[in-house]
Amino acid sequence: MKLNLGCSDRGLPGFVGVDIVPPADQIADLRDRWPWPDSSVDEIAAHDIFEHIECQCCPDGRIHAMNESWRVLRPGGRITIEVPSASKGAGFAQDPTHKTAWCMNSFQYFEDGSFAHKRLSKSYCIRARFRVVSLAEREYKDVHEPVWKITAVLEAVK
Repeated sequence: MKLNLGCSDRGLPGFVGVDIVPPADQIADLRDRWPWPDSSVDEIAAHDIFEHIECQCCPDGRIHAMNESWRVLRPGGRITIEVPSASKGAGFAQDPTHKTAWCMNSFQYFEDGSFAHKRLSKSYCIRARFRVVSLAEREYKDVHEPVWKITAVLEAVK
């Protein structure tokens, strides 16, 4: 199974569109435990959604989103995350519905073997373990002020 999280009306061929409201293929509230079994998902597309997720059960929506992604992905399954860069441009600050800030360094807390993951994952309740396949930033200039986005491709380590 392939999931397109926070799809709204933006479908991806071969993916199940998931959102909190129609017209998604599947309605799910990503702030709660995700409705898919452990290790049941081959691939996740999460474009412009993770910065909107908050969580009642843990201190940070980023931890919840990454833990749940890792839980549902099969070993070696991949996720592509696109979020506004909180360290560059107006992308993060401009939208009043953004709940969590992401920067390039945010991913090290979920990167298997990294200093931050080894040192802090247990105390931060991070279960997720990923291998970073690629991590990049790019600028969108077709708006009033530049918006920088981060794209991370991660592979579940289990």
